[in-house]
Amino acid sequence: MGSILECHKAKEFIQAVEEQFVSSDKALASTLMKKLSSKTFDNSRSVREHIMKMKDMSAQLKSLEVDISESFLVHFILNSLPSKYTHFKISYNTHKDKWSANELLSMCVQEEERLKHEMPQSVHMATHDKERTKRGKNAPHFKKENKLSIK
Repeated sequence: MGSILECHKAKEFIQAVEEQFVSSDKALASTLMKKLSSKTFDNSRSVREHIMKMKDMSAQLKSLEVDISESFLVHFILNSLPSKYTHFKISYNTHKDKWSANELLSMCVQEEERLKHEMPQSVHMATHDKERTKRGKNAPHFKKENKLSIK
């Protein structure tokens, strides 16, 4: 769209288009690196989706000739996990074996399930007072909210 000068030969045109995409690849690599380095797990999705997204960004960077080693990616993923995974991280760091990104994925999914079962569930309950209030006949009046723990 105007960024490629007028070319009289197809070969010149293709070369000009390739040059445009080289600079786009550099910008894309920079953007992917920023996203990968700032990514944190926020529980909005599963830990599997989080790790798969990070692995996908790493694969995209490799296709742009920015190599990220498997070990480096594993550490990046571990550092992106929240504090509730602290025991899991310590366990990884104290073992002699190094995990691949796929092994880490599998272990994190298991840890996520374990954490879900450990967490107490809570229910918020509000009761309705049938007495009329000063605001009108039909305005509801709520009593104090009670929190119940279910194990």
